[in-house]
Amino acid sequence: MKRTITALSVLLLAASMLLASGSGENASGELSFGTGGDQGTYYAFGNVLAQRISSETDTKVTALASNGSQDNIEMMDMGYYQLGFVQSDVMSYAYNGTNLFEGNAITDFSTIGALYMEQVQIVTLNPDIKTVADLRGKTVSIGSAGSGVYYNAIDVLGAYGMTEEDINPTYQSFGDSVDSLQDGKIDAAFVVAGAPTVAVSTLASSRDVYLVSIDDEHIENLISASPYYSRYTIDASVYGTDEDCQTVAIAAVVIANNDVSEDDAYNIISTIFNDKEAIAQSHDKGNELDLAFASSITTVPYHPGAAKYYAEQGITVPTE
Repeated sequence: MKRTITALSVLLLAASMLLASGSGENASGELSFGTGGDQGTYYAFGNVLAQRISSETDTKVTALASNGSQDNIEMMDMGYYQLGFVQSDVMSYAYNGTNLFEGNAITDFSTIGALYMEQVQIVTLNPDIKTVADLRGKTVSIGSAGSGVYYNAIDVLGAYGMTEEDINPTYQSFGDSVDSLQDGKIDAAFVVAGAPTVAVSTLASSRDVYLVSIDDEHIENLISASPYYSRYTIDASVYGTDEDCQTVAIAAVVIANNDVSEDDAYNIISTIFNDKEAIAQSHDKGNELDLAFASSITTVPYHPGAAKYYAEQGITVPTE
């Protein structure tokens, strides 16, 4: 797979370089954090975490907008980010050299912690689209380049015996997807992020939004084929929909370059959990922080600095 850098990535590269020291490398304790699109949960929650860590410790973190999981891992591999938000499936792809990273494994990163579940949300303004099967022949956004949303969409379609060829696909960010839905340019969009997601909430404030549920049989098919998914229900109150939405979710994980110092990694995870009540006051996802969940990743080893904090809480995590 040939890696490409999008225009947004180029801008972010420049931003990272401006943040770096005069030698062109980030000084110890000054870390760039790749998050996601500016209307997604990664970016909003990432900024809250960055500000809290920077204010409470000697580790200074700057959250940057990005194209999401794949982009974050590749930018980290090139040395421009030291931290990244990633989907748990995408980090596994990178570490094992599969799917998005076929033949190009990236293993110079480690886990800080799983922070919350992000839901596969299939958003539409058309009440006649009631099931995934109803997407056949429709124009559907299945995620921007560099995100894990594309593979989530392919997984969900596959559970229904469908492929990318069964829809008219577009490849858009959350914000662009919402704009296209509003303008009638697309029929539905896959949004994989912690609900409520800013882009979807914004749309729901002015239009009747519908979330497409995945039925029990197809959820079982999906989890059987891809066990990193979990069953999840999005309550009707989240977006003011007529009914709850049954879907699947994956873990949102913070990862770090292996050359991030143990002190910095310790400061990051300890601040997140020692200050979780204050974090929750700034962002809803703070309410989902859970040590058992944070330490549950088994596909990619933990950073020694993070492992030190977990050990203090009586939890052993893999570091190799």
